[in-house]
Amino acid sequence: MATNDVILRFSEVSFDYGHNKEILEEASFSLRTDSKIALMGQNGAGKSSIFGLITGLNKPKEGGIHLTPRDVSIGIARQVMLEEHKDLTVREYFETAFTEKKYNLDKLIKDVFEVVNADYPLDKKVREFSGGQQARLLLAYALIQDPDILLLDEPTNNLDQTGIDHLTTFLIMYPKTVLIISHDAEFLNTFTDGVLYLDVHTHKVEQYTGNYFDVVEEIANRVERENLQNARMEQNIKKLKAQAEQFAHKGGKLRAVAKKMRDEAGDMEENKVEVRREDKTIPEFEIPMQEFEPLFDGKIVTIKSITAIKNHKPVHKEVDLVLRKNTHLLIEGPNGIGKSTFLEALATGKAKGVTISAAVRIGYYRQDFSTLNYDHTAFQSLDEVMDKKDEHILRSTAARFLLDGKILETQVRALSEGQKGLLSFARLVLQRPGLLILDEPTNHINFRHLPIIAQALSEYKGAMIMVSHIPEFVKQIRIDETLNLGNLV
Repeated sequence: MATNDVILRFSEVSFDYGHNKEILEEASFSLRTDSKIALMGQNGAGKSSIFGLITGLNKPKEGGIHLTPRDVSIGIARQVMLEEHKDLTVREYFETAFTEKKYNLDKLIKDVFEVVNADYPLDKKVREFSGGQQARLLLAYALIQDPDILLLDEPTNNLDQTGIDHLTTFLIMYPKTVLIISHDAEFLNTFTDGVLYLDVHTHKVEQYTGNYFDVVEEIANRVERENLQNARMEQNIKKLKAQAEQFAHKGGKLRAVAKKMRDEAGDMEENKVEVRREDKTIPEFEIPMQEFEPLFDGKIVTIKSITAIKNHKPVHKEVDLVLRKNTHLLIEGPNGIGKSTFLEALATGKAKGVTISAAVRIGYYRQDFSTLNYDHTAFQSLDEVMDKKDEHILRSTAARFLLDGKILETQVRALSEGQKGLLSFARLVLQRPGLLILDEPTNHINFRHLPIIAQALSEYKGAMIMVSHIPEFVKQIRIDETLNLGNLV
């Protein structure tokens, strides 16, 4: 196939997901060979649904999806590991990537592990790996197929900086087509040469050429021009209507002139440019701290020892940390060293060598959102964390996180990953915790929201323990103590 030939084309494709959930309406765009394209759009717009249309998991209601040639291979790195894959060993997991038995599978796995900077036992079960390690497995699963079209859905989630650097280098050198969903702006700008923008309001896909930052600036400039154009047109419309009103009162032949002016004003209103309603950014918010009894001694968490992982085995180390109100602790270390395992043990009260005051209410943000009940509606999910039930407060809090009435009626399982993230933050606001435990709180969150979230976390007045692989995000948050597990083993 020649370079720059069209390899994938959407032709007036319409698709809806569930009841009254329109995703695409007569959308058209194309991808060329060896192009690296970012797929953008507001949380819940349907970006992952487009991936489903490309792989054939979803079927269009109208229009056509054309691959050239028809036997084009497609590989997808999903956001999260499928449940049916978690009980497989690493070797069994990679066997499912192929329709035929690969007699050199172990070598193929070894080669692809070098690309994603991994070295995992092939007989270990997938569920025994950390979130960051599973992210590498998901990437390796797509790459081992050497697909003509590579689809990456939030591939940097849970990856440490070393993993992101390896992935970036690979994508720059990859000689085939890549379509990627990511909220990591810096990562996208290093290798993308175009953007597809899915507008959540019009359900159209707009296509732009250029690196990520250039396209974002182009969109912003276009919106500004359209706003100015509409403002000028609105002035002319008001002027015409005022003149028409004057002429109509004078009667006679001037009534005909007035009618002509009204018609002209009506035409101008119809011709006003439809300005894209840009992604909304959540407003500033506060996570209130739990109110403690006057006799509370102030010790929220006492950590005397911690368990880390070295060479896939637990290692116990003594430490001496006390977290009081207004104390923020950052846990650092490479993927697989046990950061998420430690946070989960903290949240469930199973961490050895750690004492959490019985009076403390824990707010736990888990990277895979498994603390959410997927059978609940978003409304029920918020309602269950409130001590004092108040529907008005619930709905107003939800609205601040872009969760409108329609979303509140939706089951959690049907929300996008980004919406689950915003729902999780809304729960923390309503819960009023004394201890915040945050495991990769930037995962799946639109980058426009991150400075607002960072400010809320920085100003949180309770005790906070956080894991994050995004240095720019961490820099915006007040950190009082840092514990690097990599230095302990």
